[in-house]
Amino acid sequence: MKVHYLFPMMFLSLFWGYGFKNLKSNPMNETFTYLALGDSYTIGEGVEESGRYPNQTVALLKEKGMGIELSGIIAKTGWTTDELSKGINDAGIRGNNYDLVTLLIGVNNQYRGRDIENYKMEFKSLLQDAITFAKGNANHVVVISIPDWGVTPFALARGTDKEKVGTEIDTYNQANKNIAEELGVHYLEITERYREIGALPQMVVEDKLHPSDLIYKEWAEQLVQIIGEKMAFN
Repeated sequence: MKVHYLFPMMFLSLFWGYGFKNLKSNPMNETFTYLALGDSYTIGEGVEESGRYPNQTVALLKEKGMGIELSGIIAKTGWTTDELSKGINDAGIRGNNYDLVTLLIGVNNQYRGRDIENYKMEFKSLLQDAITFAKGNANHVVVISIPDWGVTPFALARGTDKEKVGTEIDTYNQANKNIAEELGVHYLEITERYREIGALPQMVVEDKLHPSDLIYKEWAEQLVQIIGEKMAFN
């Protein structure tokens, strides 16, 4: 399993000059576009807009000289895979193209006890949509694994069966990882790290369930690392 979260800042300093030197000299002075698809983790429930991981990703990329804008976040707290699909349809963006697309979805499927086979089918359809939005370029799409909400203070206060939730989250993540590999997109595994820090007071917002901007900062740094190492935008 690829682990992108290990020592992110150590490696960032090594690849920035290589990964972005051509962008800085881009004669067209092009501005690239980013579409983020997901649920509460993507819309950043409980954090300021600037603290969401898509917004922090764009801010970091701009600091490194990349011209990029967040074209849209299609995400809502509580959304399942089918609800995200409907949200995409309602947004009227089919036919639009973007240079970067991220997808993080599934925690509410698990929370509601949805069938894993149904998740696989709907997730694959969403990921195919994401690739289409990325101009058919799977290399410009990143799937982010589902965080394990069972470690949070919210779950502890409710007497949640932490082991059961963890096992189910792992099943969902194995499914989305397999599909990501099948379709040739990048996969950012954040779940194991989240299990280490997700219960810390500074890592949750007021509801004691959703991540704080500190966790989203880590995700943004890891996304930027993938972009700098693996993607070409010129």
